[in-house]
Amino acid sequence: MNFDIANLLPDDVSVYSGFGFVRIVVAIFLALVVVRSCIHVFAQDGGAQRIAGVDTSVAGGDNVIAMFHQWGAVQLTLVGLLIVVYVRYPGLTPLVILTLALDPVTRAMASRVKKLTSTKTPPGARLNWPAFFVLFALLVLSLFE
Repeated sequence: MNFDIANLLPDDVSVYSGFGFVRIVVAIFLALVVVRSCIHVFAQDGGAQRIAGVDTSVAGGDNVIAMFHQWGAVQLTLVGLLIVVYVRYPGLTPLVILTLALDPVTRAMASRVKKLTSTKTPPGARLNWPAFFVLFALLVLSLFE
């Protein structure tokens, strides 16, 4: 086994040389992001009230719902691109993982700037750090040959 940070952007992107199970776990993560994104896009409230516990009955509640829908659309666009890269360029699996790992970190940082007021802890807030640590471990493992 040889750890090589250069595998993040390998010369031959058509070949993934890391542990095979990493790609399976990444595929599961990508599927979960698709589901999460579709909930934000297609749920009547964008998941704002039913899932995140955000009170949308207040003034401007429709705007909150609209932002959740738009957030889901952006997530769906990004995961679509990541799936294309994952399928077409297996050698870029570490880069896909890095991108997935940055998502919970940047959401956690954004929540430090302005906390979301809700009646319960949204799943994203609860799962940000566990997801990051799993993805970080996958990233490290994906850089081994």
